Amino acid sequence: MPHAAPPVALETTLLVHGISRDKSLGLSRELAEIVRAGGAIPELVGVLRGKAVVGMSESQLSEMLALPSVPKLNTANLGIALARGWSGATTVSATMELAAAAGIRVFATGGLGGVHKAETGSGLDVSSDLVALTRFPVAVVTSGVKSILDVHATREVLETLGVPVVGFRTDQFPAFYLRRTEPPIGVDARFDDVKELAAFVRAELMRSGRGIVVVNPIPAGDEISQGEWEGWLIAATALAVAAGVSGRGVTPFVLGKLHELSGGATLRANVALIKANAGLAGRLARAMSEGGR
Repeated sequence: MPHAAPPVALETTLLVHGISRDKSLGLSRELAEIVRAGGAIPELVGVLRGKAVVGMSESQLSEMLALPSVPKLNTANLGIALARGWSGATTVSATMELAAAAGIRVFATGGLGGVHKAETGSGLDVSSDLVALTRFPVAVVTSGVKSILDVHATREVLETLGVPVVGFRTDQFPAFYLRRTEPPIGVDARFDDVKELAAFVRAELMRSGRGIVVVNPIPAGDEISQGEWEGWLIAATALAVAAGVSGRGVTPFVLGKLHELSGGATLRANVALIKANAGLAGRLARAMSEGGR
């Protein structure tokens, strides 16, 4: 008897805040088809009118997109949204929490949150994504950490928290738009075969009850050059400091300015890497399912 198709979690923050809303439904459909092509079932995660939804329908996503303001939900404010009847787009940490509660073990995203650089003016700012990986047994397929963050510090925090970081066909920890950082940062192990990766992920999730970071670098043809990236980032960060942006507002502000300064190149790269991650997540979930639970 063939195995039932396993689920793969997808987050709503990318669709609500990461791209223009008029393109959100189209991208959601593309990601869903990519996951299905890998042999899995896409399960879009979000909160609608105070109800956690794992497996959000297109009409429910449309309802969320029609709202004038949609808060980002992490593990800190997820419970408040549920208690007060809010609608909200789930970030990595909140998506992990809801996915784990629903028994989903694989989640595809773009980039993890992490440790912010001190020069952004945000003070001590560390994403709840990192701690969520110690709490919820979900494998997160990601293109590393957003390049606007302190990538080296974030990798050190993951090490300190005991979160395994493994690379799919890479020895290096990527930085979102970049396939590697300089100086390079390593991973705990490299896997070149999806079945071998699936066997490790399945066993490690069961053994530890913690999450796993599976890094999948942006496709080589979609990578942004180091020189261009550094120029855009310096300019966008200066604009954030000048505008007095701090805390949770830093990342969306800087990303928005990067999209403008790059003429949309960073946005195109963002879409390319999330599609690649959705494909790998679908194949990984399928291989885990075929290998037994």
